[in-house]
Amino acid sequence: MLYALLAYHIEDMIQALTPEEDEALMSDLHGVRDRLLEAGRLGPAARLGPTAAARTVRRGDKPIVLDGPFAETKEQLLGFYVVDVPSFEDAVQAALDLGDVNPTAVYEIRPIILYLPGKPIEGG
Repeated sequence: MLYALLAYHIEDMIQALTPEEDEALMSDLHGVRDRLLEAGRLGPAARLGPTAAARTVRRGDKPIVLDGPFAETKEQLLGFYVVDVPSFEDAVQAALDLGDVNPTAVYEIRPIILYLPGKPIEGG
């Protein structure tokens, strides 16, 4: 089963890290990533660009393109991991492992439903 581990953080805190602090944090996160990868449980993972570069498209009577993320929150979605694990509990454990090395981040876990052309819907 595929799960998205969505990494939320206070963006200003991450942007304020020195290059050395950021490198140390990423090295710790890569340790968890590498364990998932070696177990054949990791799909795509990415650090997202700054929210200042984000745009949101809203549909209504007329489409609107807005600057920034769609919600006003203290924490922003800054990255994600996709894990292929047998159970929700395993996805929770992966998020706990990531949180062990990045304790100020919040990880949201969501099942992924795949929509692939010509194939039945998977997941959910």
